[in-house]
Amino acid sequence: MIPILEPEQRWECPSCDLQEVTHEPRPHTRMHACRGQRLLTLPMVPAGTKAKHVVNDREDYIGADLAQTDAEGHVVMSATTVRDDGEDCTVYAPTASGFGQVN
Repeated sequence: MIPILEPEQRWECPSCDLQEVTHEPRPHTRMHACRGQRLLTLPMVPAGTKAKHVVNDREDYIGADLAQTDAEGHVVMSATTVRDDGEDCTVYAPTASGFGQVN
């Protein structure tokens, strides 16, 4: 009889104390609303990975853009997850709106 293997991936957040386990056999990632980074949606890293999150505030003119804000109201452009073997970037693009002026 062939045993059924159930893969286990342990995740942790470098900015808060959240830890989770997934059982997905395909490559995947895990995102969460991080309490340590003002409730921004950030990726978790495989358990044991030395990493940090760097939040980049948006510094240009906002105008009528529907921009992403954190729990404190700061407008956020992106968040970079820096690891020893590389980095990933989560971009918070402004939301498009279909409510423009009609002439």
